Amino acid sequence: SRPAPADWSKLDIWQAASDQHRIFKALKKIYTKNWISTGGSKGGMTATYFERFYPRDMDGVVAYVAPNDVVNDEDSAYDRFFAKVGTAECRDRLNAVQREALVRREPLEKKYADYAAAEGLTFTTVGSLDKAYEAVVLDYVWGFWQYNLLANCGDDALIPADAKTATDDQIWNSIDTISGFSAYADQGLETYTPYYYQAATQLGAPTIKFPHIEKKYIRYGYQPPRNFVPRSIPTKFQPYAMRDVDTWVRHNAHHMLYVYGQNDPWGAERFRVDKGAKDAYVFTAPGMNHGANVAGLVADQKAFATARILAWAGVPAPAVTAAKPLAKFDRKLDVRDVEREPTLRP
Repeated sequence: SRPAPADWSKLDIWQAASDQHRIFKALKKIYTKNWISTGGSKGGMTATYFERFYPRDMDGVVAYVAPNDVVNDEDSAYDRFFAKVGTAECRDRLNAVQREALVRREPLEKKYADYAAAEGLTFTTVGSLDKAYEAVVLDYVWGFWQYNLLANCGDDALIPADAKTATDDQIWNSIDTISGFSAYADQGLETYTPYYYQAATQLGAPTIKFPHIEKKYIRYGYQPPRNFVPRSIPTKFQPYAMRDVDTWVRHNAHHMLYVYGQNDPWGAERFRVDKGAKDAYVFTAPGMNHGANVAGLVADQKAFATARILAWAGVPAPAVTAAKPLAKFDRKLDVRDVEREPTLRP
């Protein structure tokens, strides 16, 4: 929900944590046992910020694939990630399609214009269809690794095997399936305005380079979050916000567990624990993407993480085994949702 009119100056990590604190205080009177906060991606960040400002509220924190952009202007970790992720064959295949989409900018932008007209899409916030097109294309490689597995790289229907000989429709369909051509239209951006505002004011955002694409094909590069927030909403970046949280987690984390996916780009800049942290851990699920969770960890880490979560919850393992389910298992409903973000811009 969003207040109308919205006072955007109130949207910051402390205010959000304080709102959560008030809700917790009210519900703790009813649910008196141990509490554990959790969330994936932006939700994992939110759970971390809540713990930083109100460390006595929760009995534990489980944060999945939570980005941590401490120094907004230093993003070389992402370049190192994309230089090594997966296999050389897969990287080359993805890079070729991304480059080809910019080489064929003119015919594909005509297709984009037709698509936008048919769907009623506008581009006031980002500034032009051309800017939106490049933003979608530059998200392509990131988007693949965020939501796919290495095995998907061999799917010819998803990623053309030979970009140069692929048809315009094949290039279009691949980019659209992975990045989504509606993402940077006003209609696609509107839902995520609160996130882009926070990225432009406190959270920061990644920037990566494209050594496989000649400069003549790139007009704008990775556009900053400010470009995705309506001009009527003022923003001013606060570089100290993430530094404060990062320092606190490193040296004060208590009963906190972070899980990242080995092949998830967001994990290139992650939370870490250091001296002073107690009973706090950071694990990586092999081969996993932005949907990584405890179940994806190697066996010993999975068992250890599960034991620590149960301990924080105050629930003995035998009690979990013996507990009767509240309802019958439903294969379609009883799965964890991947908390998706627009590929590069969470």
